[in-house]
Amino acid sequence: MATPDYSEITHNGLWKNNPALVQLLGLCPLLAVTGSVVNAIGLGLATTAVLTCSNLAVSLVRRQMPETVRLPASVMIIATFVTCAELLMKAFTYELYLVLGIFIPLIVTNCAILGRADAFASKNPVLPSLVDGFMMGAGFTAVLIVIGAVREVIGRGTLFSDMDLLLGPTAANWTLPVLGQDYAGFLVAVLPPGAFLVAGLLIAGKNAIDESIERRRQAGVTISAGSKRVRTTGKIQ
Repeated sequence: MATPDYSEITHNGLWKNNPALVQLLGLCPLLAVTGSVVNAIGLGLATTAVLTCSNLAVSLVRRQMPETVRLPASVMIIATFVTCAELLMKAFTYELYLVLGIFIPLIVTNCAILGRADAFASKNPVLPSLVDGFMMGAGFTAVLIVIGAVREVIGRGTLFSDMDLLLGPTAANWTLPVLGQDYAGFLVAVLPPGAFLVAGLLIAGKNAIDESIERRRQAGVTISAGSKRVRTTGKIQ
């Protein structure tokens, strides 16, 4: 199996094979906690850290894992790093940990992480696996942040509210009243239906961009006339 180059790994993680927009994996936390930017960043950082570290660990021991125990061994590795992330959040961002709740331990069951461990890290060297994990996590985090930003702006009229939950007291005044102080809010955007709508629009937008790029690529292909060979068969009288 040929190892893809780093530019291809980056393109796959951020765009072509984005776990949230293309693979449609990890949608439960993506739709549940993206009511604000700070929630999205918190979950995205935890997921990226677990995905990167688990890819690294699985790749390191890939030759020692028999095929029969590869899946349960990968789950154990992922669970170990999720526990580490959970303990770190409890120690340094306890209020944000309480907001995210059950979705931090549920990172263990995130199909995007298990899928990369099984499909890529278990078959590729350490450095490509490390880059793949980070880029897949970065692509997932980027989608989380975009959905969180849109829902926060439409739902509350603000941006970067409660950032002190993640960055401490220095970020307490980072809230931007994008739609003004008197904005009444739009409840649907904060509720789960709002998450589905925003995610659907992002997926549709990505598909439209991909189709536009493909049309331009096909339109740019020129067919040269060239010379034609004529074959004559039979007997000439």
